[in-house]
Amino acid sequence: MTARGGAGIEWTRRLDAEIDALAPLLRSLRRELHAHPEPSGQELLTTAKLETLLAERGLSSRRGPQGLGLLVDSPEPVDGPRVALRADLDALRLQDGKAVDYRSQVDGVMHACGHDAHTACGLGAALALARLAAEGALPWPVPWRAVFQPAEETASGAYDMIEGGALDGVAAIFALHVDPSRPVGQVGVRDGAFTASCDWLEIVVRGQGGHAARPHESVDPIVAATQLIGALYAFVPRAVDSQEPAVLTIGRIQGGYSANVIPDQVELSGTLRTLSPAVRERVKQRIRELAHGLEQASGAQISVEFRRGLAGVYNDAAATAVVRRAARDALGPENVVEIPRPSMGGEDFAGYLERIPGAMFRLGVRSDRVGKEPLHSPLFDIDEAALAWGAKILARALILWAGETGKGDGKDRVPFESDADARR
Repeated sequence: MTARGGAGIEWTRRLDAEIDALAPLLRSLRRELHAHPEPSGQELLTTAKLETLLAERGLSSRRGPQGLGLLVDSPEPVDGPRVALRADLDALRLQDGKAVDYRSQVDGVMHACGHDAHTACGLGAALALARLAAEGALPWPVPWRAVFQPAEETASGAYDMIEGGALDGVAAIFALHVDPSRPVGQVGVRDGAFTASCDWLEIVVRGQGGHAARPHESVDPIVAATQLIGALYAFVPRAVDSQEPAVLTIGRIQGGYSANVIPDQVELSGTLRTLSPAVRERVKQRIRELAHGLEQASGAQISVEFRRGLAGVYNDAAATAVVRRAARDALGPENVVEIPRPSMGGEDFAGYLERIPGAMFRLGVRSDRVGKEPLHSPLFDIDEAALAWGAKILARALILWAGETGKGDGKDRVPFESDADARR
């Protein structure tokens, strides 16, 4: 432990013992959520389950907008700002393909991105912090807030919770994301750019329908749509510096109802992911130019719309130093690995970091037994030993941040490590 002295060692031991005692509850919660997943914007049962678990342990909570999600505050009087953790609740619209007892019982919905694990880790950290505070076992006051957020997958939940007061009186926020590329007992950390910005793209290709036997009497939107997809995939990468990442993916094509009818229109949906604001705008402009050019060539009308996208997650350096320190203490320095480049995935945790400092880290969930499938796979699963590690690191991060920014007498507190120290 980088905190020196008996008091510093004692609180970490007590914290770990409490979370280890909670491990069966965290495992049970994760499996219950996995078996009963709820998609974005429908997390009522998940919210109610957490509300009940917290109330049984003496913690009050308040619901987010539309009754979804929870805000949970430390019960002690607060003098100064809080430090928060965030966990997301929603599942994906995907059929669970696993043969396990906790397989999803909801047709076409499953936790394929680990949000059930995030929730369990967040609950474990909150319950442990509350217990240590009640026992007077914390090394200094830790005013905390746990944000259990709906609708991460639709990129709206963070913003809804912020509007509902999630960041009122909060100075910093921390989160984790499971990572099946890493073994249990290892975490990945990174300063600065952590994930890409993500914009949602909607394209409508309008033609003139007709008989499949007489295409010359029609303007075929399917032909125009396929040509557009090819053009986008061929020319968008060449619109930017090859060293500047830009990932365009068309994930949905909808058009037509009958094999012998040329439809009136085709709808395309996709995402655009970039790391640079300049690249983001350049690629959007190039997509519009390609669509306009194909309009002229095909005779179809093509509309392009970018829905409100996500900014990239940008980890604050001081907050990331706290995560490094927390993880190195919990796991050992050899198990805290620097992430060499940002992920091109999107994450609405960025919404919080646009307003206050904070950091996200990657939690290893793979073992020889389980957890080898990638995120968003119908076979995705985790080694549940990771749940306790996630809770321990989150709780430590909140304690350490409060120790640096609180108003107490500073006894037993230790300065942040510098970046150089943290990377040794």
